[in-house]
Amino acid sequence: MSEKTTDPLPKNATEAQGLLIKAFHEKCGDEILPAIDNILGRQGRALGLKVRGKLSDCHLSTVAAAFTKNFDPTTINVVSTSDEKFHIQGTTCPFGLENTSRQLCEAVMAIDREYFFAATDGKTTLEIIKTRAAGDPICDTLYTTKD
Repeated sequence: MSEKTTDPLPKNATEAQGLLIKAFHEKCGDEILPAIDNILGRQGRALGLKVRGKLSDCHLSTVAAAFTKNFDPTTINVVSTSDEKFHIQGTTCPFGLENTSRQLCEAVMAIDREYFFAATDGKTTLEIIKTRAAGDPICDTLYTTKD
């Protein structure tokens, strides 16, 4: 990449991963979504298992506290945290998926879905209420524990 380009450079590895994901999606269309879901889901599971081994328990509130250490508090708002619910809202997508598609967001969010599922010993589900990828003004995600 020694040639000069006007394309903005990614600020971090997550943005770079998002650029790669968007490029594959643009080239392959929705047919690539199951592969994105599978690969990022496996990455999330690996990260969740790794963090699970470092935590004192697998309660959702404990996992959420560890998770929040990894994001920018100026772009993510923690609405609520408990052992039953972790609700967050974001003004930007860390993967840069704004105005792409809800389906692409859902495939990419397999990383967080499987992170929480693995770290809470299979007790957490993810609901994407709103997403910047679909043009919503915020991302609004809710993790809940199931009995």
